[in-house]
Amino acid sequence: MSDEGEAVVDAVTAVAERLETERSHLTDLDSAIGDADHGGNMARGWASAAEAVAELDDPEPVAVVKTAGKTLLSEVGGASGPLYGGSLVFASAELEDGITPETGVAFAETYLEKVKDRGDARLGDKTMVDALVPAVHTFKKSIEVDDMTPVEALAKAVAAAERGVDFTVPIRASKGRASYLGWRSVGHQDPGATSTLYIMEELLDVATDRLD
Repeated sequence: MSDEGEAVVDAVTAVAERLETERSHLTDLDSAIGDADHGGNMARGWASAAEAVAELDDPEPVAVVKTAGKTLLSEVGGASGPLYGGSLVFASAELEDGITPETGVAFAETYLEKVKDRGDARLGDKTMVDALVPAVHTFKKSIEVDDMTPVEALAKAVAAAERGVDFTVPIRASKGRASYLGWRSVGHQDPGATSTLYIMEELLDVATDRLD
């Protein structure tokens, strides 16, 4: 397995472990404005993804990401499977030539656009997009304009995602089951944005361990 492929396997494993740890919290968040299944779906789906990528024979990053995405598509119920899994499968093509700052930006931008398209969601709809948009834009600027290292750029992106999660609390949901609550969705943190933040935090931890 290449060093880059091994790093992505480590990242998928770390995400799976984190989402299992946060299962109850995500379930509580989703109980308030959704179906109460986000925590279980994400923990189960990423655990299966971690098992699937661990069985790959000498994979490159594109194969690891595509395998994780396909597993999420098949294992995660509701809207989360296509949003998280399908978007990963599509964006994985950006890593065909390996992981570089440039391909990392391309991957992040493609993933964001596919999530927005699949969920028909935009910034301010109280969804995972509210964490992704500031994170991806910050990551791109940090790499292309501020000339930061990938780890520095990821750290900035995680901080932006955290602000995005906070932003979901006071706004009204306009997509998904939460939108059925109308103004009663105000005051609740979006579970999809929250799980997105957890995923990004684990990516940062793995990148820091390997690159710093």
